[in-house]
Amino acid sequence: MNSISRIPLLLSFLFLFSNCNSFAQKKDNYAAQIDSLITNTSPIFNGVVLISKNGKTIYSKVKGVANFASKKPLTIDSEFEIMSNSKLIAAVLVLLEVEKGKINLQDPIKKYLPELKQTWADSITVHQLLNHTHGIVDLQKPLAFKPGTDFKYGNISFNLLGKIVEFTTKKSYSEVADALFRKLNMRNTFCYSEDKKQNLTTGYNNKNGILEPDEEIQINAETLGGDGVVSTVKDLAIWNNNLHKGKILKPETYQLLIQPSVLSQHNFFGKEKDGYAYGIRVIEKETVKYIGHTGLGDGFSSVNLYFPESDVSLIVLENQMNEDAKLFYISEFKIKNILLKSDLLNKK
Repeated sequence: MNSISRIPLLLSFLFLFSNCNSFAQKKDNYAAQIDSLITNTSPIFNGVVLISKNGKTIYSKVKGVANFASKKPLTIDSEFEIMSNSKLIAAVLVLLEVEKGKINLQDPIKKYLPELKQTWADSITVHQLLNHTHGIVDLQKPLAFKPGTDFKYGNISFNLLGKIVEFTTKKSYSEVADALFRKLNMRNTFCYSEDKKQNLTTGYNNKNGILEPDEEIQINAETLGGDGVVSTVKDLAIWNNNLHKGKILKPETYQLLIQPSVLSQHNFFGKEKDGYAYGIRVIEKETVKYIGHTGLGDGFSSVNLYFPESDVSLIVLENQMNEDAKLFYISEFKIKNILLKSDLLNKK
């Protein structure tokens, strides 16, 4: 083959190499894709994103303001209500009491909540509170179903779990939770209270692009187990790195925490049912297995995901929530999908 005849072959090779390299860069450049999404997405993104790998931050982004009236900008250390992401923390506090022999997961909750006069308190177990299979819809109403036979998500069971922690520790829930946060060096994480909220971002309801402050705080002393924790993306990364690396619970207890015992569906995680464990979802039907939870309320949205095979955490906190349910977690959903298509999750 002469030099002239080799030119088309060489050009074809260069074209193919260039396309493959361009594809690889596009696939791997998750940071640029997330940057573009956060900057250009509609509805607007107003919050903080952090991605960590092997315990170290590899991407973070802040966009928007902590308060639209004062125009105070968000920072990487801005504090957000994490709402239902509080449930995993409550589950861990319960399991720490299990490790001490103070709680048996198969005991009826009446043992730890003697003030309950309802007959179902003698049949519902701690385990059923943790995985939402208890059937309680209201403390003053009959059960929706026989305990252990169905799944119904809600805050009430984790509010009761918070009370169980208080019963066995003889301390307030805030004291127990805050002690763990201090131990883990989570300096900007605490249970919500009126005297601690001075650095808390303002939560907003987004209705057709108009943001209005959410004036009705649903958290109170009775609901701390279900939705009462305030935190930052950096502190939640610390939480993930400790919890999922065996630094809080014993290995066998951690397996109890993440072992799915019932199936449930949540739009953020897909249209099919996936596993629910103790305050955490176990997603096995995506391209990569991961675990995590969402939180919504008081004008806040939160997502905390952990990908065990690659030791990657994705944490997104926003101080806005859309009133249109179809737009719940819309930016977070897109960010998750960018990661699922990247090479970041394929290797440790």
